[in-house]
Amino acid sequence: MVRNGWAEWGRRAAGAVVGSAVGDALGAPFEFGPEGAFSARFPEPGTGGEMCGGGGWDPGEATDDTQMAVLVGESLLERGGLDLPDVFARFQRWAASEPKDIGLQTEDVLTGGLPWDRAARAHFRVSLRAAGNGSLMRASTGAVRFARGGRTVTMDAARRIAALTHGDPAVWEGTAVFHELVRVALLGGDPLTALPDALASLPAEQRPRYATVLAPDWHPGLATEFNGAVWPCLGSAVWALRTTDSFEGALRAAIDLGGDTDTVAAVTGGLAGARYGLDAIPARWTEPLHVPLPGFGGRVLRAADLTDLAHRLAG
Repeated sequence: MVRNGWAEWGRRAAGAVVGSAVGDALGAPFEFGPEGAFSARFPEPGTGGEMCGGGGWDPGEATDDTQMAVLVGESLLERGGLDLPDVFARFQRWAASEPKDIGLQTEDVLTGGLPWDRAARAHFRVSLRAAGNGSLMRASTGAVRFARGGRTVTMDAARRIAALTHGDPAVWEGTAVFHELVRVALLGGDPLTALPDALASLPAEQRPRYATVLAPDWHPGLATEFNGAVWPCLGSAVWALRTTDSFEGALRAAIDLGGDTDTVAAVTGGLAGARYGLDAIPARWTEPLHVPLPGFGGRVLRAADLTDLAHRLAG
């Protein structure tokens, strides 16, 4: 399975889930801020204090990105597989409980009163704009769960989960690429080398745009859309992974891009965590990490809970 067996697989799986949550909580206070704001405030890596909170977030508090990822993961475990109506119902329950943050498109889909298999498609038909990164941001738990099934299985699962809230096929394909890169990393491979095969697995009409943002010479400064869109968000996360050599370095690079910092960092953290493993995530970042779950009895998950969730999903 993985080069060093179950222990390594579990270490990387926990890295993906916890790493995504860490990126989310680190990036949240800098959301919609300028480039370089993180390094301006914390110029020396490793000095501490980066889980600073702000912008309505407590230090270490994860946002809707991680909250929705947890809901996906818990549904997969409790239902024994992918039960799309159940995932959608959990999303609805969460959305109705006034979370601190929820994407406008996601909120429209979840509160519009249509059933799980019609809501996102109906929204897209009306708006013609549904290429946000709101599905990509929550993909870490599903990526871990379906990795054992191989490329086709994990990419198909990504598309189906993404389609619950996003009617634009571009979002499905970006989430599918993320799933595949995590799968390769969990196996001990370099996710960057998996990009050609992942791109080849996309429908022909979706390949050009993703090939552009995932190319080795692409830089987030070349993006033609805000990084709240799915293409530059995924491209920025891959760029951060490609241009650094550690979990901390990748997260700093991602947040320093500015814009939708929590989600870009959550996606980056999922990829970097899968690549480098749980042990590579600084303890000063995991210790204050917490994930409130509005609508679910006041539950708050900590890093140990996320690690347990990841291990159960990976099993």
